[in-house]
Amino acid sequence: MKRSATAFLQFVVVLIGIAALAIMLGEPHLEGRNAQATPFEVYFKDPFLAYVYVASIPFFVALYQAFKVLGYAGKNRVFSPEAVKALRTLKFCAIAVIGFIAFSFIFMAFADPADDDRPQGIMMRIVVAFPAIVVAAAAGMFERILQNAVEIKSENELTV
Repeated sequence: MKRSATAFLQFVVVLIGIAALAIMLGEPHLEGRNAQATPFEVYFKDPFLAYVYVASIPFFVALYQAFKVLGYAGKNRVFSPEAVKALRTLKFCAIAVIGFIAFSFIFMAFADPADDDRPQGIMMRIVVAFPAIVVAAAAGMFERILQNAVEIKSENELTV
């Protein structure tokens, strides 16, 4: 891959991370029930918000791993054990995000039954889970392909 293309993709990954962090830090203050709350009330009296922040850790780790894989591609080292390991970590992070989303349905089950936000909350979870499923599947597929290529490359080096 061209160095400029991988640098652009790395820039996009960084922008996604910055945008996600900005949304995570800014949105709770705009929410209807938190509009008049103090920062302490916003961040320390909402267990679901704490859960979202903990669940976002695998997302940011996955962004870092994607940045590393693009760096390996830019240096023409994509067929290396380090790239395979980064893809494996990316796959596990995507699976962790899916698990956190699935577990968050428990918050929905114990929420106020008269709450009108249930359908929107379920739809938002599905919208977030779908790309995570796609990333996990793609990372798993690329991991296997690269692992096979690394094994073939190491066998060829041993026979030469």
